[in-house]
Amino acid sequence: MENKNFKNSTIMKIKINFQAKLLLITLLTVSLQLLTSNVFSQNVGINESGSLPDNSALLDLSSTERGLLVPRMTTVERDAIVNPAHSLLIFNTTTRCIEFYDQDNNEWGSLGCMNPAYPSSGGVDYVHCSGTPTAVVDVTNPTTGKTWMDRNLGASQVATAKDDANSFGDLFQWGRFADGHQCRTSNTTTTLSDSDMPGHSNFITQGSSPYDWRVPQNNNLWQGVSGTNNPCPSGWRLPTQAEWEAEKGSWSSQNAAGAFASPLKLPVAGNRYYSNGSLFNVGSFGNYWSSTVDGTLSRNFYFTSSNANMDSNLRANGFSVRCIKD
Repeated sequence: MENKNFKNSTIMKIKINFQAKLLLITLLTVSLQLLTSNVFSQNVGINESGSLPDNSALLDLSSTERGLLVPRMTTVERDAIVNPAHSLLIFNTTTRCIEFYDQDNNEWGSLGCMNPAYPSSGGVDYVHCSGTPTAVVDVTNPTTGKTWMDRNLGASQVATAKDDANSFGDLFQWGRFADGHQCRTSNTTTTLSDSDMPGHSNFITQGSSPYDWRVPQNNNLWQGVSGTNNPCPSGWRLPTQAEWEAEKGSWSSQNAAGAFASPLKLPVAGNRYYSNGSLFNVGSFGNYWSSTVDGTLSRNFYFTSSNANMDSNLRANGFSVRCIKD
């Protein structure tokens, strides 16, 4: 009597061996095609139509259904790359930009940014004075437990010294969106705004009471992550007076030295003067807005070489903004 189980097993082995040989033949054929393409045409085409690659391209990708996926990484991960090659390409998940490395200038450049972290407001797109978004990197104060951005809005880097100009960033009038007025070299105008969005990028000067860029005043600006004109990235907001005071209480010294030594590395970025828009106290004073209002004024946190405290100030002044996570 014939052993049917043995017969079936033998047939199965034959099928498996045939499939394995077929797969091996296929892989060898593809490898040979790629090798031949490399030797004779010096270019490779990967497409869905079967057409030959363009002679001007080393690698020709063609598809109507799929795209090219480049490496995705944070700013911290990007900066950890050792000796990046000239024109190295990545997608930065921190800034949400396609970035390339410029070896000649030893810096990363941006090809384009999606940037939903910086939404438009009132129909006005977020203006980045340097041309690229501020990197969103967390830093947490272990004493207060609060998480902040590690640099000022508009700054290209974390402060390496209290007077590091690259860490100064932009100077905002209290309650205004990042419409371009915050750029340190923006033009000025004496025409006041009667709305939350002036519709231009000029720094609005005001030399008389109530010393605000908006008339009538609006106390409801910059209140929380969903607050009107909030210039911070999504999920971030202006700190309150109480949050600034808690931060100051954790410092080793109540002055500019303590501000720089703190986890936030706060620089003395100066301010922009309410009456004419000129820069003032750059390199000697740190002035940072809070979301807290005080009558016709708003509360700001300041520090010098000798002290650090809260104050009430004119809303037409241009001060630094450091965002806190909600």
